[in-house]
Amino acid sequence: MTGPAEPVTRGYAWLVFALSLGLLLSDYMSRQVLNAVFPLLKADWMLSDAQLGSLSGIVALMVGVLTVPLSLLADRWGRVRSLVLAAVVWSLATLGCAVSAGYEQMFLGRFLVGVGEAAYGSVGIAVVLSVFPVGLRATLSGAFIAGGAFGSVLGVSVGGVVAQHLGWRWTFGVMGLSGLVLAAVYGVVVTERKPAVAEAGPGAAPPGAGGSLRSLLPRLFSSVSVLCAYAGSGLQMFLAMALLAWMPSFLDRSYGLAPAKAGLAAGAFALITGIGMIGGGMVCDRLGRRDPHLKWTVAIVCSVGSLILLTAGFRLPAGTPQLVLIGAGTLLSNATAGPAAALVASLTPAAVTATAMAVLTLANSLLGLAPGPAVTGMLADRMGLHAALGVIPLASLAAGLAFALGRRLDDKGLSAAGGHRAAAPPRPGGPTR
Repeated sequence: MTGPAEPVTRGYAWLVFALSLGLLLSDYMSRQVLNAVFPLLKADWMLSDAQLGSLSGIVALMVGVLTVPLSLLADRWGRVRSLVLAAVVWSLATLGCAVSAGYEQMFLGRFLVGVGEAAYGSVGIAVVLSVFPVGLRATLSGAFIAGGAFGSVLGVSVGGVVAQHLGWRWTFGVMGLSGLVLAAVYGVVVTERKPAVAEAGPGAAPPGAGGSLRSLLPRLFSSVSVLCAYAGSGLQMFLAMALLAWMPSFLDRSYGLAPAKAGLAAGAFALITGIGMIGGGMVCDRLGRRDPHLKWTVAIVCSVGSLILLTAGFRLPAGTPQLVLIGAGTLLSNATAGPAAALVASLTPAAVTATAMAVLTLANSLLGLAPGPAVTGMLADRMGLHAALGVIPLASLAAGLAFALGRRLDDKGLSAAGGHRAAAPPRPGGPTR
């Protein structure tokens, strides 16, 4: 066991990050591969857009409902064991989707995918943050959450190619088998002890200790500012997830691309989303060292920018100018992820960071991931997909207002949360709070 002055080595910390990111890629590949085969499922089973949207939204809904209780359970039972079990569940459920005979069986399979993926984001990011300095919090959060976008790239792109050559059932089979392999590697390489020791630090209690559930939960909602951070993140996620879910279908219907080409093109947009998430986190960390309030400003600018660019882009006819504007809006569509995670971590006590990340995941799921694809599908049934995609950027207006209110009340929020953020943030190599 390493000493208290340096709980884990730099190499081990980055190994934990790499393997956790790998499982996150599998998570989102299993989740988003469905979007690549929307046109094939619609043709084979004669499904409506609302039904297709529900197959995507049910995963996020289960993530939202179960993330907090399963995260609390992971804190007590063991985070690494919980992550491995979760990966096994979503991988087996994805294999179940491959052999489903109709909409109802596919819905059940996707339901179980959501159960498996429910706590991975919050528990995984808690493990990652536990082995790195506090000054890298927004960058690491943005990079880790961006793994969802990169997983979407792989899921949609690889899924589209496999579906065109081998059929849509093989897309689910490939994702399920790869997830099982990654879960086995993670369970062998990552130990339960090291992340817990790193997070605890000298003289601190281990994860899961330090208070009952009744005493911990109120501290997650102790200020209006942190509520605004939760809400702003979830509302912005509504737009980002709707774009990820429906971009392959948009490119198929508006540009006439075959499933393989539509999947690859949509994967490029998902990649742009991931780049924006990493960039947003890096800018947030850099500006936040000078003035913590600038973290809010970064989130506000990203929300308003995505609203303007995407609204303008979807009003244009099909062509290069439209794709350029949509790409620019996509870059900002989820760049708030890193800043929002850093704000939540700063506005809640260190003892409940993992659970705070679970609450953030809950907000993202209930406000964004679950309703985004489903609401877009319902709108598309009534007004067409192109018109529906032109309406959903209005969610960014609500997100920007939430972040603006949070910034205005930030000082009061910090006071209510216990004033634990230092006036001068520590340097990346310095001790955690």
